Amino acid sequence: MAEFLILIIIILLSISIHEFSHALAADILGDPTPRLSGRLTLNPIAHIDPIGLLMLILVRIGWAKPVPINPYNFKNPNQGMMLTGLAGPASNLFVAWVLAVLLKTVPIQSMLLVSTLQLAVYINLALMIFNLLPVPPLDGSRIYTQYLPMEWQYNLERYGFFILLGILIFPPTQEILFFLISFVYRLLMI
Repeated sequence: MAEFLILIIIILLSISIHEFSHALAADILGDPTPRLSGRLTLNPIAHIDPIGLLMLILVRIGWAKPVPINPYNFKNPNQGMMLTGLAGPASNLFVAWVLAVLLKTVPIQSMLLVSTLQLAVYINLALMIFNLLPVPPLDGSRIYTQYLPMEWQYNLERYGFFILLGILIFPPTQEILFFLISFVYRLLMI
């Protein structure tokens, strides 16, 4: 039970940093929508989606409330959406890197703390890699799909949920995701 609670806390904090980073990037790029809707905060309560949290607890796959963004507030809407979409995964990579450096340079006596920090590195890398998939509603769709023809964008939007479900339940794609996460984890921990 304690391990499960630690896992949930790490995920909630990591998701909060991820969503805050989207909000901060949008705000810096000229869109006040996230700030006006109370999402420019690290407080996990602002980012929790009740159904997403319940799913996280029940099946260990959940989600946060998406940060509201109005691309028309950006000087360059396509670039603004791309940079805002990239901010979340970049923040997860940064957190993982900081924690990995901490693990490698600071002598920590508590095995519980070491394993908690290692888990936090892994979870942040998993959030980064998963969110970089170019499937709506993931961040990768904001980063990559704007360069696709409109018909493809529409179909991805329309079938994104089913594509994600297929990725999550299809063993070969699961293995590819786990391989990528583990590979980046090993690189950081060297």
